[in-house]
Amino acid sequence: MLIDSFDRIHNYLRISLTDNCNLRCFYCMPEEDYEFTPHSRLMQPDEIESLAKIFVQNGVNKIRLTGGEPLVRKDAADIILRLSKLPVSLTLTTNATRLHDFADVLQEAKVKSLNISLDTLDADKFQIITRRDGFQKVMDNIHLMINKNFHVKVNVVVMKGMNDHEINDFVAWTKDLPVHVRFIEFMPFDGNRWTSNQVFTMEEMLGVIGQKYTPTPLQNDLHDTAKKFAIDGHKGTFAIISTMSSPFCSGCNRMRLTADGKMKNCLFSQKETDLLSALRKGEDVLPLIQESIASKAKELGGQFTKDFEKIHTEDLHNRSMISIGG
Repeated sequence: MLIDSFDRIHNYLRISLTDNCNLRCFYCMPEEDYEFTPHSRLMQPDEIESLAKIFVQNGVNKIRLTGGEPLVRKDAADIILRLSKLPVSLTLTTNATRLHDFADVLQEAKVKSLNISLDTLDADKFQIITRRDGFQKVMDNIHLMINKNFHVKVNVVVMKGMNDHEINDFVAWTKDLPVHVRFIEFMPFDGNRWTSNQVFTMEEMLGVIGQKYTPTPLQNDLHDTAKKFAIDGHKGTFAIISTMSSPFCSGCNRMRLTADGKMKNCLFSQKETDLLSALRKGEDVLPLIQESIASKAKELGGQFTKDFEKIHTEDLHNRSMISIGG
């Protein structure tokens, strides 16, 4: 098992397939004209499979594929089917714009759960946030996947003054549709113009929801990042990921592989470990993985404290969200 100095067992690996995306969400991608990683520098399907096997041999039992947008890779289906043969729970985070082309592949790979990014239920605002016109396609594909019996979670990054007034619209959406909405506090990354006054906290979200509904807290697992709630009579649920106002680092079991094969032991870690170069040289990768886990900070990558209002973004050192993987 991969255990850090705080006795946290790491059994969950997130693999970014690409830093490319067909949307341009401003909080994720620094600029419209973004220089994507050349294909030769990305992990190739056999390399992803090889690295994943090493992690699985050392206790990983859950793998999530992320991007950018993972389904824009031409060999995404090949990668999904390769990893589906491993003894893991395989999941995917996607913007849903291409899900209609991959429904059969995902079913063949026995993927049962999907996380779909959608920050607004308004088509015009969708175009403002993503800088693309794809709202209807996303909505159609959400319904398609629900009809195909996938467990669908919808990730909503809540930003004050942008979409905080839609919180109860999303909650209302869960009444007749078995969709599981996850509200996410806005987090700082390179180039996303984050400021603390844009953060709409968990407490504020619950205050808004409480004006209209009476949520019942659901039981959470030690490793859950989301605090889950149900509302009587609703087919779906909602949850809140409170990274900024109430971090959940004590139960962290996550590791990340960027699309260019760098291991990050925390979403906010400055240090990265180059696994791909070592693999291509025929070196033993496991000691590098173990060293990375052993050096993991207690919380928030060691970069800032729980008092997010005191964060100065110029002092943070990290990649943009799109180049880390969601």
